[in-house]
Amino acid sequence: MQLLPTEEEVVELLRETGALRTGNFVYPDGSYTDEYLGMPLVMSDYKNAKILSVALSRKVRANTELRAMLGQLSIVAPATGGLPVAYGVVEALGAKKVYWAEADDARMPQKFREFVSPKKGEKILLVDDIFRTGQKLVHLKALVESYGAEVVGIAVMIYQPWPDAPNFAPLPMFYLAKLDSFAAHEVPKDVKEDGDEITRVWS
Repeated sequence: MQLLPTEEEVVELLRETGALRTGNFVYPDGSYTDEYLGMPLVMSDYKNAKILSVALSRKVRANTELRAMLGQLSIVAPATGGLPVAYGVVEALGAKKVYWAEADDARMPQKFREFVSPKKGEKILLVDDIFRTGQKLVHLKALVESYGAEVVGIAVMIYQPWPDAPNFAPLPMFYLAKLDSFAAHEVPKDVKEDGDEITRVWS
């Protein structure tokens, strides 16, 4: 695979590793999708993680404005899914620091640990493994800005936007592949009526 794989090659890797599966999947909140993406299945292999991290960093580096600030750029990710991406990208970019936000309970807003948070005026690239609803990144962006830091871009491994996902423009957004999966806030009527097998997933 090339240093900058095509979207088709990335999707093929996801399917080969079992990270991308087709079927009927329901999340804990009742929402539905016909394609389930579990990034740990591909990121658990160091070689694959390295390929994807370097490729994503090259997408970021191609942006002239961000390339000019790499020495001052820090990475912020949501724990835990975004952490492998954050450390892979920070190494490949030669960026400054990695911060992560976490929560004791999934229902609580994420926050930075004591004494480990972005500084006022710091340039921040938000990263994550998957973009679905976008809500996690909305909250993370607001958290970063509450510390006086500036979000200058967003980078995710896979862009799988749901119908009502937010638009972060004019911020530049980088991703390796886009999945045009069907998603809904509940299981579609035809799936229920046909009695198709439904797999419940938790992340």
